[in-house]
Order: sequence, then C-alpha cells, then structure tokens
Amino acid sequence: MKFRFLSLYLGTGILTLVMFGLILPFKVNAVSSSSILVSVVPENPAPGENVSISLNSYSSNLDSVSISWSVNGQNILSGIGKKIFLLNAPAAGAETNVVATISLPDGTIDKRIIIRPTIMTLLWQANDSYVPPFYKGKAMPTPDSEIKVVAMPEIKIGSQMTNPKNMTYFWKKDYTNNQDGSGYGKNYFLYVNDYLEDSNNISVIASTVDQKYSSEANIDIGATQPKIIFYKNDVNLGTLWEKALSNGYRVEGSEILEAAPYFISPKDIRIPILTWDWSINDNYINTTDFKENLIPLTAQSGISGTSKIKLEINNMYKIFETASGEINVTF
Repeated sequence: MKFRFLSLYLGTGILTLVMFGLILPFKVNAVSSSSILVSVVPENPAPGENVSISLNSYSSNLDSVSISWSVNGQNILSGIGKKIFLLNAPAAGAETNVVATISLPDGTIDKRIIIRPTIMTLLWQANDSYVPPFYKGKAMPTPDSEIKVVAMPEIKIGSQMTNPKNMTYFWKKDYTNNQDGSGYGKNYFLYVNDYLEDSNNISVIASTVDQKYSSEANIDIGATQPKIIFYKNDVNLGTLWEKALSNGYRVEGSEILEAAPYFISPKDIRIPILTWDWSINDNYINTTDFKENLIPLTAQSGISGTSKIKLEINNMYKIFETASGEINVTF
C-alpha cells in the first residue's frame, strides 16, 4: 500500500512541503510595503509649488534596485537607485497621483502618493497696542502683549471652497502643541508673547474632517518697544498729527505738546493704569490741570535757550510695558 501525506511545518518564516519524499522551501511574506518609508516635502504644498518625494527603507538597499515613477498613470522616471522624485504641485482643486514602483529581489512594491495643493494665509494683530488716530501703519506688539492670529485656509475640493469654520485646527506656539487652542472650528489663536523672547513662532495645520485635505503655515511674530513721539496740540485745529516734532523745535509764546506712546498697552490710554511722569531739564512737572499726555509750554519774552522735555510712561500692571521719550525745544 502506498501512503501519501502532506505535512506543514511553520517556523522562522519557512514553509516546508513534504510530498512523496520531496522537500521544497518557500519564504513567507518576504516583501512588505511597510518597509518602504515615503517622505513628502512640503507635506501640504501650495499650487505650483516644488515638491520633493523621497523613499527610504530600513530593510532594503534602495540604491541598488530599480525604481520607476509614474504621474497620473504616465511613466516619468525610472532607473537604479532613483529614490528621489521632483514635481510641481497641480492647481488648486486638482490632485496628482504619483506611484513609485520598487523592484526588490523578493518582489515588487508600489507606493502611492496623492498631492493635493492648498493655500493658507495667516493674519495677526496686537489686541491691546495703542496707535494714534489716522495712523496708517500696523499696531505692533510689545513685551507681554496679547496677540491674535487668524488662519485663512483656502482648500478647494472640485469647484467648491471649504468653509474654514468646518475644519479642524492644530496650533503650535514655538513648536509646542497647544491643545487648548486647537480643535474643530478654532481658526484663530490667542497668546501672550514672552518678554524674554524677541519673537514667537506660530504654526497651524488645518484639516478637513475626513483628514483628506490639509493646509499648513507658520509665521514669526516679533516684539518691539513702545516709543513716544511728540506733536503740537493747536488750540483751534487740535492735534497736528501730520507732522511729528523733532529736536530743535521752536516754541513761540504759549503752546501745548502732546505725547503719543505708540504700541503701549492698553489700547485705550485713557484707562488709568498708566503713569505719566513729565520733566523739564530733569525737574518733575505737575500737569494735573491737563490731560496726562499733554504738557503746556510758555516761552518767556526776552529769554532764549534750550530745554529738554522728557516723558516716562509705565503700566502699573505690566512691569515690562514702559516707554520713554524726550525732545529738546528752543525758545
């Protein structure tokens, strides 16, 4: 009687087949897609931006194998060790499908990458920084200021723009995740800058709920010191904002100087948390009969010379919110 039997022995990745005295070895799961790592830089490119795709492996030498790249089904590049592929991101709302085919000795692996370009704009403002009326510039943050950063992602899916309020935001301050500021619909970020740092880096990633589309951006926001600029306050015309006073300004008769403490906190300088210390030639002057940002000057007849007008402003609740300025006037 003839006996036929089939025996399977599993161990150390070797499948042993015994049939009619014949032994055949086979390797199991020798090729794994997870052994090939893909890096895309930048991860969320803007339309038309240069994109670099690179391959790495912890188990195979990719420098010695054939790698081919195809874009939207068309072969673009192939050769030994072609681990890096460069392309331009498509237009907004479009996508590019890239396939890298790696021919390893144990089999072939396909890695698929989809490039979906997006646009992100970050806008910021200093919430409590003072600027005078008609100032055309931007209110700058000073040490210990509150700053608001608003993310404006432009993610186009087909012909429709995604509503920024319907996205999830992941915010970082100085490369550290901010969990409280992150979440669904949180397209703005509030923080107080550090008086020990010259600037802060704020970054954000905005993603659709299904995580299919995302956009990212980062910005460095610096801090400046408050500065005081002097103007003439005319009895009839009010403050002459169009012309700042400089050293050597001549006082004729009775005049009023007005101080504008650019970028100091709070935004409303009428709030009584600022102290205003005026001095003339280093002698303290009491100006309680006037607004704190005004000082009256009178040039006496028959007397000429130069005087140093100095002002120091301090915030009673923020020790780093200080401003100092001076001007030499002649009479």
